[in-house]
Amino acid sequence: MSQAIFEKIESEQFRKEPAIFAVGDTVKVHTRVVEGEKERIQVFSGIVIGRRGRGLNSTFTVRRISYGEGVERVFPVHSPRVEKVVVERKGTVRRAKLTYLRKRIGKSATAVKEKGARASAR
Repeated sequence: MSQAIFEKIESEQFRKEPAIFAVGDTVKVHTRVVEGEKERIQVFSGIVIGRRGRGLNSTFTVRRISYGEGVERVFPVHSPRVEKVVVERKGTVRRAKLTYLRKRIGKSATAVKEKGARASAR
């Protein structure tokens, strides 16, 4: 009985059009920020290094290098604060979590193979 009520309440809070992206993709996350009475859109762009959770509790982690320092943010997939997620570049990875990018610095920290890119002939 209570599980049915719980699922009904939860289903109303799901995002109508979920963003389609995967681990390894470079994305721009548009979030709604409230400062006092004013509201604005803030963009956080970077590589998706992981997804976790199921249903309403699912989240994704985005990492970028800002002024030589690694910055990670965790966003709920179904949050009303997340305006939209725009995929800039599709990435091809062999892992579910890209935590190894934390150890890298410089260009290698953002090096994820682009989907559909050909390897150079040797």
